Amino acid sequence: MTTPADVHEVRDPELPGRLLSVERDALLPLLRARGEGDFASPVAACPGWTVRDVLAHCSAALSRVVESRYDKDVFSPASNQRDIDERAGWTITEILDELDRGMTEAGPVIAKAGGPLDGVALGEWVHAGDVRVALGEPGAYAGAGLPFALALLAQVTSARGHLPLHADLDDADEPVRLGDVSGERPPARFIGDGPTLVRLYAGRPVDGVAYELAGADAAELNIFG
Repeated sequence: MTTPADVHEVRDPELPGRLLSVERDALLPLLRARGEGDFASPVAACPGWTVRDVLAHCSAALSRVVESRYDKDVFSPASNQRDIDERAGWTITEILDELDRGMTEAGPVIAKAGGPLDGVALGEWVHAGDVRVALGEPGAYAGAGLPFALALLAQVTSARGHLPLHADLDDADEPVRLGDVSGERPPARFIGDGPTLVRLYAGRPVDGVAYELAGADAAELNIFG
């Protein structure tokens, strides 16, 4: 019988948009209910940035995708900081409104791009987890979006020829295969839960979390650098 683990290398163009839509419906109400001071909280995963900065970066990135505005150094640290600085005078409501529009409208654009922008949707979801951690909210790198995020992670790592990995997840019915499927390198093996796997691939801390990783170092999994 064919399972999702067998066919993950076939790109699903609608997957990034589905992930963004699910996360929009979960994240935006949470953020709109927060007080102004919460947006000044530091985000440990993004040193020097506050929750407001991370959200401004996310909303700007999606707006660039929707409007096809790609500067020469787009998505570089310098470009990301310029986007944040340009929104310094915006209200929180304006930033959240832009984020809402981006998470709604970017999906079809990413689908038509053929794959190069799939990682943008995954990065947005990871940043949503970063924000939850900063705000002390439960469900960071988990929740309703996790199955879509894992599928997209498999899709992105396969397209990039990342190291192969076979993941047996505590919270998934089927194993997940990630990375290169050519067979040139024996796959690494992960045993643990989905949020921990996402944290490893996103370069986020996993201190105090029980998991097993064989055949690769944790640093090798990081796809965001």
